[in-house]
Amino acid sequence: MAPTPVEAPAPPRGGLAGGLLKLARPKQWVKNVLVFAAPLAAGRLDEGYVLGHSAIMFVLFCLAASAIYYINDAFDVEADREHPTKRNRPIASGVVPVKLAWTLGPILGIAAVVLGVLLCNPGTALVLGLYVVLNVAYCFSFKHVVVLDLAMVASGFLFRAMAGGTASELPLSRWFLLTAGFGSLFMVAGKRYSEMVLMGEEAAKTRASLANYSITYLRFVWQMAVSVTLLTYSLWAFQIPEGDSTLAWHQLSLVPFGFAFLRYAVYVDAGTAGSPEDVLLKDKVLVGLGFAWLLTFVLGVFHV
Repeated sequence: MAPTPVEAPAPPRGGLAGGLLKLARPKQWVKNVLVFAAPLAAGRLDEGYVLGHSAIMFVLFCLAASAIYYINDAFDVEADREHPTKRNRPIASGVVPVKLAWTLGPILGIAAVVLGVLLCNPGTALVLGLYVVLNVAYCFSFKHVVVLDLAMVASGFLFRAMAGGTASELPLSRWFLLTAGFGSLFMVAGKRYSEMVLMGEEAAKTRASLANYSITYLRFVWQMAVSVTLLTYSLWAFQIPEGDSTLAWHQLSLVPFGFAFLRYAVYVDAGTAGSPEDVLLKDKVLVGLGFAWLLTFVLGVFHV
């Protein structure tokens, strides 16, 4: 019996320019809104200087993240060509030359750091530089190191949260940093857990690091992470002064915050949280809880 022919990669759309844009993963840029978290928590986001620097950080993290995607896909090009879906990525499908990606990746990463110094301050450039260096190290080696791979991916979210504060030279609460850190670990561990639940033994073929984990271990990690996240957020919310407000809005924000995590955990447990951005944007209840949390938090920040 003749072997089933392998389906050819999907034809490119938009040529080289379209391939470069797709390679930058603009859909993933939604993660960069975390740079607004620290200024919002400090009640300073309504100031022109702070808002402007936060917007700059959003753009710079889009550059830095795109640099990592360019480098990662250039490094993994041969493996991607053997993958049923990743083979349609711009480099693997031949739309973007490998050498071009290897050239543009470092340029974008260096540009993000240099612009961080010129447009913000050295501290911001340091955060961006650490983000780029650690993620490049992850692409080359650390993605195959047990536990460290989870920590490396989670650190990317933490750097985003930190950068919003350093750009405007705002103090960062230790509870804020812990909430951001463990919340990120919950998302990462939940994503890996979902991949294992959905694909079973085949998961290791698409992500080698999953061969070193068990479903029970990843369940322990994401359950531990969400518990610590809720605890540190509670400590953060109860230490913020409420001013002259008759309602403790920060404390009330715990309700939608907690239920949002419970709602998202349904997807994790079912193995359907492999793409967190799709879950966060497409679930209407989760979006509603997010708006409810944002409203109560903002009311608390501005002492309404």
